[in-house]
Amino acid sequence: MIDFNQLIDKYLEREYKPKSIGRYYPSEIGGCLRKTWFSYKFPKKADTSLIRIFEAGNMLHEFVTSVLKSEKNDNVELIKSEMPIKIETKDFIISGRIDNLVLIKINNKEVLVEVKSTKFLPKEAKPEHEIQLQLYMRATGIDKGILLYIQKDNLQTAQFPVKHDKLISEKIIKRFEVLHKALVSGEMPEAEARQDAEKKWMCSYCNYKEECKK
Repeated sequence: MIDFNQLIDKYLEREYKPKSIGRYYPSEIGGCLRKTWFSYKFPKKADTSLIRIFEAGNMLHEFVTSVLKSEKNDNVELIKSEMPIKIETKDFIISGRIDNLVLIKINNKEVLVEVKSTKFLPKEAKPEHEIQLQLYMRATGIDKGILLYIQKDNLQTAQFPVKHDKLISEKIIKRFEVLHKALVSGEMPEAEARQDAEKKWMCSYCNYKEECKK
């Protein structure tokens, strides 16, 4: 018998690349800073179950892209389905190619759409996702955005408009500054997720929870 789980894991296996202090990724800043700190100081291979979840999300992103490309939906123009992001400061660079970000044009206005796959549709935008989209809007100069959630089992969606807020994006850059200083100094940041009831769910998916407890 063929072990299809093993075939999938081998197919999804990614080349391991340690991260460099001073080069950061937009997706890192919305979560727990301690987890991100650990991922630079004590890097680990990504858990295969998490890689599967990410891949399922990528598939749904491709589906949304196909919907937006379709001639059946001529009121929306797809401009880009993946976007490179880069923000440079004097001490570090924030960069990455964002594969869950779509640039569309509605009524001749450009709008950034961040696509998130989910088990259940939320009633409001998740703060960690809004943080990412604010950063993307800052990097691109586009001030209108949409957080689009798509439910995995039935393709139902929920969308939340987001306007760029300069003050919020400045706070996000400050978070990167806190992370950078902690990495350079070697001083571990606070366990944000563990100490915040609304973020505690992140600990369930963290592959550094044992180290964090110690």
